[in-house]
Amino acid sequence: MREVDVIGVRVEMPSNQPIVLLREVAGERYLPIWIGAVEATAIAFAQQGVVPPRPLTHDLLKTILDETGNPLSEVRITEMKDGVFFAILAFESGLEVSARPSDSIALALRTGTRIVCSDEVLEEVGLAVPEEQEDEVERFREFLDHVTPEDFENEG
Repeated sequence: MREVDVIGVRVEMPSNQPIVLLREVAGERYLPIWIGAVEATAIAFAQQGVVPPRPLTHDLLKTILDETGNPLSEVRITEMKDGVFFAILAFESGLEVSARPSDSIALALRTGTRIVCSDEVLEEVGLAVPEEQEDEVERFREFLDHVTPEDFENEG
């Protein structure tokens, strides 16, 4: 298992499908996981520190874990079968519960729990971006975030 960080949530075009992008902490691989819009919002809210007026499902689950004294110790992205990712919520009590990676990531961000991914998943679907190319990739992402169609109009 390799520890991963949550880079963020993006919407892939032209399918308009949200993805959460994870990055290997001690490596150069990225792992894109296609997720639902509700889960994308939950992950983005947690990353941005947004506190809704009423608790969302993942906030409620965090409160239940806190109140029952059964903290989450680790989120594991364990496998991918037929294009579907699987995860496990591992609790300090030793209990393990199968879950969707999107829900698991949203909960991990709220609880400060580390996220790990199996070597097999990273080898199968991880995308390697060598360190020397990371600055270039980031500059390109920033360009895409700020470019508008008007930037390409002919002024002649």
